[in-house]
Amino acid sequence: MNNADPSVPAVSRLRTMMVNVYFVEDGAGGWVLVDAGMPGYRTAIRSEARRRFGRGTRPRAIVLTHGHFDHVGALPDLARDWDVPVYAHPLELPYLSGRSSYPPPDPTVGGGMMSLLSPLYPRGPINLGSRLRPLPADESVPALPGWRWIHTPGHTAGHVSLFRDEDRLLLAGDAVVTTKQESTIDVMRQREVVWRPPAYYTSDWDAAHASIERLAALEPGVLATGHGRVLRGPHMRRALHQLADDFDRVRPAHGRYADHPAVADGRGIVSVPPPAALLTPAALGGAATALGVAVALVAIRSHRRNVVRSS
Repeated sequence: MNNADPSVPAVSRLRTMMVNVYFVEDGAGGWVLVDAGMPGYRTAIRSEARRRFGRGTRPRAIVLTHGHFDHVGALPDLARDWDVPVYAHPLELPYLSGRSSYPPPDPTVGGGMMSLLSPLYPRGPINLGSRLRPLPADESVPALPGWRWIHTPGHTAGHVSLFRDEDRLLLAGDAVVTTKQESTIDVMRQREVVWRPPAYYTSDWDAAHASIERLAALEPGVLATGHGRVLRGPHMRRALHQLADDFDRVRPAHGRYADHPAVADGRGIVSVPPPAALLTPAALGGAATALGVAVALVAIRSHRRNVVRSS
């Protein structure tokens, strides 16, 4: 993403099926990868890096907003290929170091095929070994002067967003998204809306609300998220404030985590509430069949790249 001001280092987006990864330039000839997309996209990410930065390029670091499977799919291979450090919030480290799986998803919230299928999604953990590092306590972002990380829990305990004050560019991860990720149709068409974090994977709704309020208060000029298109300008800011102010309208009224969040600490999961309901194998089988068609259609629209411009 080039910015309106050419003196501001560029940020570029690549969509891997239904998840965005970002290439963030540091202004001194280097760059950082933010998130690592869906499984199977190692080659696509490396090809895009070569296209943008030249053959033999590698990032100075990889920074994760969080460690759900759709944001770390290519990560073990990329970290090994490039031999670079991987940074995440300390509360995210258990899921990236082999110590703990994530809390179970809740297929009863959000509606749509993506929610229904969530029990089939990998919960980790992965193990990045010695390449894994905690983000600095001073909220700076390694190798990216001018950026700061903001703890935005709710979707996961250690979720972070990245913000550049100079042009108010916000990389929000899944703290807020710009398409209704629960709906296969919306994902396929990339329908634009400022929306809550994907419901099926959000395990603390009070924290998720507080995080959206925190992001709205930044008054971002550009909103670049883990799912959906990049949005910008006054209309986006109004929608973000409306989401924060009217969060009860989109917060699930029922579900596994509606009233009681999952509890996690630096070791991983401490406790989770009981499931709200059970899905039959027949229901999951039917959903999986339907998803096969949907994934084929989504894949046609994959590998989309664009430049993020500040307002």
